[in-house]
Amino acid sequence: MIDNLPSLRTFVRVVAAGSLSAAAREMDMSLAMVSKRLTQLERELGIRLLQRTTRKQVLTEEGVLFHAEAVRILEAIEQAEAVILGRSQAIDGTVRLSAPVEFGRQWIVPAIAAFQKKHPKVFVQLTLSDVVVDLLDANIDLAIRFGNLADSSLIARPLAPNFRVLCASPAYLKRFGVPNHPNELIHHQCILIGNHARAVWTFDGEEHLAVQIIGTFLTNDGSAAHTLALEGAGIARKSIWDVGDEIANGRLKRVLPAFAIPAAPLNAIYPTGRHLAPRVRALVEFLGDRLSNAWRWESMREADVKA
Repeated sequence: MIDNLPSLRTFVRVVAAGSLSAAAREMDMSLAMVSKRLTQLERELGIRLLQRTTRKQVLTEEGVLFHAEAVRILEAIEQAEAVILGRSQAIDGTVRLSAPVEFGRQWIVPAIAAFQKKHPKVFVQLTLSDVVVDLLDANIDLAIRFGNLADSSLIARPLAPNFRVLCASPAYLKRFGVPNHPNELIHHQCILIGNHARAVWTFDGEEHLAVQIIGTFLTNDGSAAHTLALEGAGIARKSIWDVGDEIANGRLKRVLPAFAIPAAPLNAIYPTGRHLAPRVRALVEFLGDRLSNAWRWESMREADVKA
């Protein structure tokens, strides 16, 4: 039976920090004490939680399951303590936030800077990545993502409107011509984001269209795809948040505006069943207000509908 809360907290911190030594530094404890607590916890459970070498640590299968439950238990304890201490509305502590690279740099970084000025006791740990990570495995409190939610273990809260467009530079379109139908994309240079050189681009309308795209350029970074489009390398599929202002000023041109691309909502994502700490809830509300106020491309979307 587990009755050692410090050992439980130490285990969760070790997983978050990535190593025993890093956890020891964060907790201002000796490495020997951290190791002792972890060993004691494994002994009480009768299972191995971490496979440890001199270079790295990896959660065992049982460790993954136990970690998810340990995080949930500690959050429940934190909330109970906050209620008892009359701190249920205290906005302080750490928020671990994940966001796409380009959207994060352009919109989330300024937003969290403003949020921190308003709530100076909140520490935001921001990870920018175009890779969709498992929130529990990565110990992420909140993720900002584009697209519909496929994982039923997560909750999506809409933050602001969004739609996607195809775009290219005027120089590219002058050189290669302007496509008039999605099927013509197979004759164009296309910029793909991800890990696969082939993709299917779909379009809504009176007829549902799906076009097999073979990328001329492939990148795992949305910012790189944006730059490639600006440099005349090809046609990119991007969120209006990333390219809307450059379409407005003419640096990029819409491609196939009469063919709408399926929606990719802009959401705040967090695990279901997890109580949102006041600091996380406050950040979600702050981001929603700030992004809604920044939205300025409705006329472009209305043009799609009219077309």
